[in-house]
Amino acid sequence: MNRRELREHIFRMLFRREFFDSEEEFEGQVRMYLEELEPLEEKDRAYMREKTRAVYRLVPELDEKIDEVAKGWKTKRMGKVDLTVLRLALYEMRHEESVPEKVAINEAVEIARKYGGDDSPSFVNGVLAKLVTEQ
Repeated sequence: MNRRELREHIFRMLFRREFFDSEEEFEGQVRMYLEELEPLEEKDRAYMREKTRAVYRLVPELDEKIDEVAKGWKTKRMGKVDLTVLRLALYEMRHEESVPEKVAINEAVEIARKYGGDDSPSFVNGVLAKLVTEQ
């Protein structure tokens, strides 16, 4: 599976987080999602599971950074798709040296275009651009 496909699956798993209160419920959803992807190479399964967990653990920190730059659009008011895309992209920008910022932003905009509303791509691009200049 290529990086774009992996990223999209991670987005889908993280999106499920928005609908479950406990980490246990979320872990169950991740397991079910990965089971539905059979056949799946173990290296891809492990990568998706670990990255999803890593982003999940950092949600409070990621949301704080997003709130700092998204004037008038705090994370609590954002659409779930846009927020999930922003979290994943920001995680990649801050915690994955192998992903250039421009790639993280471009991929986020593409996911927002596919799953979000009409304004999602420009909104995501704008917030991420502000996060780049804040660093």
